[in-house]
Amino acid sequence: MAGIRDAAVVAAPAVRAALIWRPDCCKDLVVVARTRAKSWTAILDELYEGSWNPSLQRFRSPYAFRGLADADHPLSSSLVRLAGGADIRRLETALLRNFSKYAHAESSYADSVWDWLALGQHRGLPTRLLDWTYSPLVALHFVTESPEDMDRDGVVWCVNFVEANKKLPARLKRIMLREGSETLTVDMLNTFGTLAEFDRLARTPFLVFMEPPAIDRRILNQFALFSLMSSPTAEMGEWLDRHPTLCRRVVVPAELKWEIRDKLDQANVNERILFPDLDGLSRWLTRYYLPAASAGRLVETYAANPEKDARDRDRRARWAGGAPPRRTPRPGSRPR
Repeated sequence: MAGIRDAAVVAAPAVRAALIWRPDCCKDLVVVARTRAKSWTAILDELYEGSWNPSLQRFRSPYAFRGLADADHPLSSSLVRLAGGADIRRLETALLRNFSKYAHAESSYADSVWDWLALGQHRGLPTRLLDWTYSPLVALHFVTESPEDMDRDGVVWCVNFVEANKKLPARLKRIMLREGSETLTVDMLNTFGTLAEFDRLARTPFLVFMEPPAIDRRILNQFALFSLMSSPTAEMGEWLDRHPTLCRRVVVPAELKWEIRDKLDQANVNERILFPDLDGLSRWLTRYYLPAASAGRLVETYAANPEKDARDRDRRARWAGGAPPRRTPRPGSRPR
């Protein structure tokens, strides 16, 4: 994306450990050379930055988070990726029309285009929506869920949806003010009978965040919400490029991914919880019991940090010697 580049931000008395993508246009930021993160706590500090809400006197982050295993992956919708050079509007109409026709028996509650749009996104239909979460830890899960991507930097996008709401059309602002909500819901959007009617609210594309209906436990457990552009052809990444102060990108270095992954597992942020069915359980067990030979990068990372505690040093010694990690549950206990 033009206008956003990779940098680290100065934080007295030392340089912040996490990598932050900041806009070139922000002249008030002091930018220094790229710095690799030293611990996952620095990543957490950046993800929770700006969480304090002075009016509530509570920590209530105004950010939505999206984690990607590859830092170079664009913020483009599955609909845009599917369309290629085709007519995206006609493709979107055809997809939703046929999805609602064939899926009706499985989702009798859906009675509006917004229900079908949310359900389709949730079930893998290419749509203009993107998946986000209120939880930075859930976002980190998606950065580190795939062992095949542990050798590349990941990223967590952080978008301030509260500030983004200030750029919405007046009609949407009134709806949200009346409901006392900072995000839209399917019920609020039902005011607009079609996507075309919604798209006509403004001449230029705008961005909203919507909470999906609680279709299943997966949506609840992932603390999920969707981003929605007011045009199927609009790219969210390009919109953020024009409004760079509304977002930041926290880069997760590849050498930290295994440490973050293990600590998320210990915090019970994993496939078994986020995808609470037998498929999710199988995915979690497959990754959790991955042989240590696949974690060579973690061995190198820990070998360069002798200050790690004794338990971690013991694990490094065993892994370096080719022994599998001691993941076997205690007798009579279940896998963590």
